Amino acid sequence: MSEAQSTDPWARTRKGKPKVGDVATRPYTLTMEDTEAWARISEDYNPLHFDDAAAEKSLFGRRVGHGGLMQAILHGIAGTDLPGPGTVFLQLDWKLKNPIYFDETVIGEVTVLEVRDDKPICKLEVSITRPDGAVALTGTCTTWTSQLD
Repeated sequence: MSEAQSTDPWARTRKGKPKVGDVATRPYTLTMEDTEAWARISEDYNPLHFDDAAAEKSLFGRRVGHGGLMQAILHGIAGTDLPGPGTVFLQLDWKLKNPIYFDETVIGEVTVLEVRDDKPICKLEVSITRPDGAVALTGTCTTWTSQLD
């Protein structure tokens, strides 16, 4: 192992050290199948996600996706794309601003705001945007990326 690898905490992460301004995006289409899977995992069978008649009476006027599914999109981006494999969340500051609806494709986005040199830690700006341009989720998070290789 070279001296640079032994002192650089990013040297052995799978994707290496990200740069401030790096961006990764991923589309996601909300389906009933995913909603049922999330409900089994979370035990959240709220009628807002499953019952058209009940949801029509809500402030949303129709069934909406679980907020956890929006968050899951961001987990996928961070843990696969940016910063990449081995990444876990240390802190989340996310605001759910608008719902996502069934059969619409939203875009998850992660942007690197800060990268530490002494530890494999990043601060990310995150968002989920609906096709109509409305922001469904926005905020920041801090991540740690493990050395897997």
